[in-house]
Order: sequence, then structure tokens, then C-alpha cells
Amino acid sequence: MAQFPILKTGAVMQYPARRDVQFATTVVRFVDGSEQRFRLYSAPLRSWTVQLTLLDESELHELREFFRQQSGAFGSFGFTDPWTGTTYPACSLESGSMSDSLLDVSNGKASLVIRESRS
Repeated sequence: MAQFPILKTGAVMQYPARRDVQFATTVVRFVDGSEQRFRLYSAPLRSWTVQLTLLDESELHELREFFRQQSGAFGSFGFTDPWTGTTYPACSLESGSMSDSLLDVSNGKASLVIRESRS
């Protein structure tokens, strides 16, 4: 299984970093005003916004190659949450496109969103 690439510094992402947790609950309201609630899935879904700056040419190339190998949002890979160290084995990219640019040999930028998938 593929694993999200790690920077030369050993980090997965840089600050400002963002992590989101999503719960899905359905609420059924009855005519008498009472409610019944239930979860759509048993555990929350996580997502991470990865914004990278000051990447050198090889790091940006590695990230672009990873994106290409995943076929954008089609592929599945493992991602290690930098806050907890937990590896989530079924993750995918949220979008079929990646925002990236190389301004100089050691001044590359990239931005993408990783989403945990249910298997």
C-alpha cells in the first residue's frame, strides 16, 4: 500500500496545519415534538489540509509523482496523523487536482486535502 510522502525534515505537513473531524448524525423529528437520533457511521471521519511551502525541487517532484500515482482522488493510501502518530490505512485525496508551483529551485508550494475513507 502506498504511503503519503514525508519531507526531508521528517515532517508530513507544515504549519499552519489543519485537521478536521466530522460526525454524521441524523435527527428524526416526530409530530409530537420528540426526536430520535442515530449515527450514520460508527466512528468520525477525519481530514487534513496539507499546505507546504519552501519545498525544494525534489520534494515537489515527489509530491507530484505521488499525486499522479494516486490518479488524483481515485487512489487509496496510508496517512500518519502528525498530531497523534496514528496511521490511517484508507485515505484518499479530496480533489482530482493539486495546487502547486515552483517559483525557484528551493521555493515550491503545494496544497491538498486528505480525507479518511471508509472501507
